[in-house]
Amino acid sequence: MSVVVADAVAERVHKWLGDIPAGWTGARLFEVADAWTSNVDKHSVEGQPSVRLCNYVDVYKNDSIVDSLDFMAATATREQIRKFRIRVGDTLITKDSETADDIGVPAFVEYEADDLICGYHLAIIRPHTKKVVPKFLYWTLDSEPIARQWGVTAAGVTRVGIRSTDLNKVTIPLPSPDEQRAIAEFLDHETAQIDALVAKQEELIRHLEERRLAVITTTTLTGLRGEESGEHDVTRWGSSLAVEPWLVRAPHTWGMERFKTVCLPREERNVAGTELMLSLTVKGHLIDRSTMAVQQNASDASIPRYFVARPNDLVVNPMWLIGGAIGVSDKRGAVSPDYRVFEIADVLDPWYLNAVLRSAPYFDQYRLYTRSNTTFDRRIKQNDLDNLPIPIPPMDEQRDIVAHINEQTTQIDALISKPQEHIALARERRSALITAAVTGQIDVRTARKAS
Repeated sequence: MSVVVADAVAERVHKWLGDIPAGWTGARLFEVADAWTSNVDKHSVEGQPSVRLCNYVDVYKNDSIVDSLDFMAATATREQIRKFRIRVGDTLITKDSETADDIGVPAFVEYEADDLICGYHLAIIRPHTKKVVPKFLYWTLDSEPIARQWGVTAAGVTRVGIRSTDLNKVTIPLPSPDEQRAIAEFLDHETAQIDALVAKQEELIRHLEERRLAVITTTTLTGLRGEESGEHDVTRWGSSLAVEPWLVRAPHTWGMERFKTVCLPREERNVAGTELMLSLTVKGHLIDRSTMAVQQNASDASIPRYFVARPNDLVVNPMWLIGGAIGVSDKRGAVSPDYRVFEIADVLDPWYLNAVLRSAPYFDQYRLYTRSNTTFDRRIKQNDLDNLPIPIPPMDEQRDIVAHINEQTTQIDALISKPQEHIALARERRSALITAAVTGQIDVRTARKAS
């Protein structure tokens, strides 16, 4: 290697990896592994062999690919099976996302089978085991310097991704094989401890969120006095409004209407293009897009088609209603033409209606309505939404219910924030530890003895 080339390599390694220890080198990914993207889509074609797909979510949500995961059933050609069958020791990465800081998420393959293949939106990275220890390569791909490189090379506008031509160019640290094994073993041990602590905090949050949902459900559907109020008199509403088995019986003093009679579509469009651009979160909040960490800018051509939402309007994202994307607007603005906007009838307090639609039986219904839809289209049909029964207490009681829910959920949210803070700190420590270990900022043998 000429001096000029060696200097260029050293400069590139330092740019991405910083000051690595003496005796370490840096390498392009293609020098130590094969990497390629999958084109196997989620479909079943008659006559093709049956397979199980390891999909985007399987990788994004898991550190390891193991046999207990619920892989999707599909079909593939024999050539696809040959080319994209995953093997123990591979690392799979997500190659696409909505933002450049959320691509290249890795998962280590610990399970393989003849019918298990890599799905679309993923890439397979298969190490040359004589050059790099598979688990070390996985941890390296999970480090900040690599994520930063993916972010720089990402291409796209509404969705960004790692181009196949850039996949092999990422620069990784390369210590000796013995050092690689020591680092991998250290990180396996240390991250397992951190993950166990995070899991306990997540379990606490789940319990608190269950309590939060129970408060909303019980109060909105049975009133502040609960079942002591008596059951709803369904005979007054006829067979079409007899309360469905999934809906908790409301007090007999309450009314009952279908969604379509109390939520009227608002079709006003952002023709002038002057409205504040809003986005609906899964927590049910409509927020100014300009304040979002991830910008979601509409194209100039689409802005006139955006729906105008007014204060106290109900806004629904039918494609992600099962995730909680339903809420009441507290400001005027424009929302995506994929959303639905409704003016709420005077018989309902908007925030009471919001609580009803965010209660447990309704989420169960949303999931039921999407069973026949594909993974990519979880859209709730308007007809299903229209026929939802809506309990209607007297207005004073609705407002008392909202006040009670706000008081109780505020207390629960304060309790939830504590474990959330612990999780955020633990994940920051985990990320920093991985980066420090794979780039030689800490001596893992010494660190292991100290711990």
